[in-house]
Amino acid sequence: MTTMLGIQHYDAFLLACIALNLTPGLDTFYILARSGREGHAVGLGAALGINAGCVVHTLAAVLGLSALLMTSAVAFAVLKYLGAAYLAWIGLRMLLSRQHERRPTQTRGTGFAAAFRQGMLTNVLNPKVALFYLAFLPQFVSLHAVHPQLGLLVLGASFIGTGLSWSLVLAMAGGHIHRLLQRKPQVGQWMDRICGAVLLGFGLKLAFQQRS
Repeated sequence: MTTMLGIQHYDAFLLACIALNLTPGLDTFYILARSGREGHAVGLGAALGINAGCVVHTLAAVLGLSALLMTSAVAFAVLKYLGAAYLAWIGLRMLLSRQHERRPTQTRGTGFAAAFRQGMLTNVLNPKVALFYLAFLPQFVSLHAVHPQLGLLVLGASFIGTGLSWSLVLAMAGGHIHRLLQRKPQVGQWMDRICGAVLLGFGLKLAFQQRS
């Protein structure tokens, strides 16, 4: 099967996936922030949303849409600034939120949906992630294979599988943090400020990134 799909060095690919997923970044922080503020159920929504974004990037890489970001400075800039603005908006909302506005028992369902939507958008609107998929996946697929596109899909699904597993661990860890913060509301309020500042920082960093 791997010969027909053109997949090469699959074991090395899986090791690289694990290493990349364990490396802290925006996705890691976002899952911990949402689950730490609202519990592991909302963290699960964030994890699923981020990995849904990875599905979009995988399909874009297979269809060649990601190549547009590499060749078009305008397309890259538009997506980059949209993503930066969205991260900055989330960060500012957390910075300006007040303790009495946080009511997890009343907003648990909407919290899950919001975390999924935000997680997916922060991932989809990051052009660096799209270029990563375009550059990383083809290294492990022979272009002379019978079905190289299917090979890219299998690799993308494998990357998402390892990423989702780690994301679920982060969501559960954030749930433990949430239970601790419930006993100390003032600490939770400071966590909102810190998380908001970090997300705002990620947005500013994305705004100044260049194509490589």
